Amino acid sequence: SAVDGLLVSGFSGEVWLRPGVTLADAQRKAGLGQLLPNDSGGVGLVLGAGNITSIPVLDVLYELIAHNRVSILKINPTQDPLAPVFGRALAPLISLGLLRIVQGGGEVGAALTEHAGIDHVHITGAARTFETVVFGRTATGKRRARPRLSVPITAELGGVSPIIVVPGKWSDADLRFQAEHVATMRLHNSGHNCVAGQVVILSADWAQRERFLAEVEAAMSRAPQRPVWYPGAQARLAEVADEYPGARWSSGHTRAVIEVGTDADPTPMETTEYFVPALGVVTLPGNGQEFLDAAVEYANARLTGTLGANLLIDPDTEAALGDGFEHAVAELRYGTVAINTWTGVAFGIPTMPWGAYPGGTLEDVQSGIGVVHNALLLDDVERGVMRGPFRPFPRSTGALIGPGTFSALPRPPWFVTSPGAADGGRLLTRFRIRPRLTTLLGILESAFRS
Repeated sequence: SAVDGLLVSGFSGEVWLRPGVTLADAQRKAGLGQLLPNDSGGVGLVLGAGNITSIPVLDVLYELIAHNRVSILKINPTQDPLAPVFGRALAPLISLGLLRIVQGGGEVGAALTEHAGIDHVHITGAARTFETVVFGRTATGKRRARPRLSVPITAELGGVSPIIVVPGKWSDADLRFQAEHVATMRLHNSGHNCVAGQVVILSADWAQRERFLAEVEAAMSRAPQRPVWYPGAQARLAEVADEYPGARWSSGHTRAVIEVGTDADPTPMETTEYFVPALGVVTLPGNGQEFLDAAVEYANARLTGTLGANLLIDPDTEAALGDGFEHAVAELRYGTVAINTWTGVAFGIPTMPWGAYPGGTLEDVQSGIGVVHNALLLDDVERGVMRGPFRPFPRSTGALIGPGTFSALPRPPWFVTSPGAADGGRLLTRFRIRPRLTTLLGILESAFRS
């Protein structure tokens, strides 16, 4: 809508369907469960996420609308204080018998997964939790050989998300802005995000590599202090310190930038979703298309998970690469690819699908099975592609006469360095509930003030 075009000026999203799906196929199958509203999807168990408070609500709504499935929502213990809030927000569904909310630890979740009245399970969490739900554990803690879960399961799990920085000629302002962008991808919610950027991929031949890395470290250090609160986070930070003694720490030893290479084994950084403010940096040779193709191959082959990948590229370099850049985007095997934005922005757009790249199985789940959000109710989704402006307003005005994307936004309000984010978020919520011009003007004023 026109309002969306203003509030997320310069941003666009695409839903890519699986190869071989025609337009007619897409139109015929769009609607999912709404095409057969009298066919019940049964009773589903939603094992809620513990990190982002909107996820349980979104998952319950998607189960109901996309699959005609009523839900038992089992809240993660980290969200127990919000149980009354969830109850008030979802009271209409509860009163109609479409939802029940329960609390408890792992034993409650385990009992529900084995209950005869459950027809489907959806989980948002870690791959290890998924394996425990599906296979269980032996007395020695090993995964059982055969699935114990007897009903279908969908899952949105995490992974190690790359941030591919394509070399180009960047101004000082570009370097600072994109460094804040990288810091945001890592530090939002103190890194307790399934799609937090974790591995920055830089070119060894980029003349501005060292300057950019210095700006990233400065941005990580100066971002406002936030608690590292998720259970087990302190132990994970200690693990990072042991694995990478050369890491550069800031903010009271809670944030790390780690260059890995010949003197440090990259494997832990590549294969472990740290879920804390630890940012890895790897270097590959080459410039232009050679570097980009190598970075895509590295992300696909070496990094655990298939949830989200980020690409930063200046307009001149993107124009020079042309179809080669689009081909590289297509080669990334991730459920969401973000170009000059963060995949977390796509998470916040209801019509964008959210989930892993297709191909996950019970035995090799990667970042999950199936999609959520997907408010257009499209079938056969392969991925979402989100595109944003490389430069904010007013520097984005150069796109009016040259390559690039114009944006009326200054620093995006979701940046961790944005002082107006809290006020802007409250105003945006009020505006979505009851659109008013005065509220819209307040949102814009907050954005420019920050």
